[in-house]
Amino acid sequence: MIVVLDRDCSLKEKAGVVRYIESHGGRLLVSEIGDETHIGLIGSEAQAIAGDLATMPGVAEIRDVAAPYPQVSREHHPESSEVRVGDLSIGSREVVVMAGPCAVESEQQLSAVGQAVAASGAAMMRGGAFKPRSSPYSFQGLGEEGLVLLAGVREQTGLPFATEVVAPDDVELVGRYADVLQIGARNMQNFRLLSEVGAQARPVLLKRGISSTVEELLLAAEYVVAAGNPNVVLCERGIRTFETATRNTLDVSAVPVLKQKTHLPVIVDPSHAAGDRSLVPYLARSGVAAGADGIIVEVHNDPDAALSDGKQSLTLEGFASMMDQLRRVAEAVDRVIREPVTI
Repeated sequence: MIVVLDRDCSLKEKAGVVRYIESHGGRLLVSEIGDETHIGLIGSEAQAIAGDLATMPGVAEIRDVAAPYPQVSREHHPESSEVRVGDLSIGSREVVVMAGPCAVESEQQLSAVGQAVAASGAAMMRGGAFKPRSSPYSFQGLGEEGLVLLAGVREQTGLPFATEVVAPDDVELVGRYADVLQIGARNMQNFRLLSEVGAQARPVLLKRGISSTVEELLLAAEYVVAAGNPNVVLCERGIRTFETATRNTLDVSAVPVLKQKTHLPVIVDPSHAAGDRSLVPYLARSGVAAGADGIIVEVHNDPDAALSDGKQSLTLEGFASMMDQLRRVAEAVDRVIREPVTI
């Protein structure tokens, strides 16, 4: 529910409305929308006190928020949000490219990839220290050792990194090292985990579930924001359909749909959608063209020997080539991608 104040509402009247809501256990968010002041009321108490609020001095009207995810909805927050990661701003004019191996395997591997993607213009690294795998016999990651290696390459390259957290008990540990806490597709509706990362100060990268709708993704984001963390980035990574030509089907239409429904930044993961490195640049270009605020891709210095998802991982040369292509697409839609640099 949104309480719209009169344009000539006094500070005393505004304070009275705020105090009334808080005295009845309500949670609120105040925002200035054009020349209007909106007080977003969140919680089960909203309907119970709506009648009293409507008659208070300074209140122009009460509006119902149709979306069941009020804090991430554009109805409540019309202006697009930017999520800060160090000096980076995800959701700005820059399309932020995140790149790195699916799984951290060794210092040599990670350093080689980190140096290469930084030189090609990546703004962030990605890499898995904890890996939830479909098979219990597959490589599950190096754990804290992998986090230490990621932090070391951050020192070498200056690139912040995102890494997946797979269990509520690991959130504090991963948060000590990572710049961004990633919630993978399999955990999108792990509500205890969502609430736990919502209690942290680190930004959260939330991937869409394998068979989840856009609304379910937004409701998952609401869990994080409702727990106190507004810094959420959504990721379209492909959904499971009847098609078998690709690992998943990239729902590129989800990018503009999400942009209409939420103020949160949206990125695209073409690697998990494609499952084949030869397709990744095409899907990445489509994501940028559709309005994505970032791209997250898997890159490996020797993908054929990778311990995880080598088939969909770009080579170092392939990543550099894709970045050149993405810059041209970004320019065409009035966005920018970092230029190559000397490391």
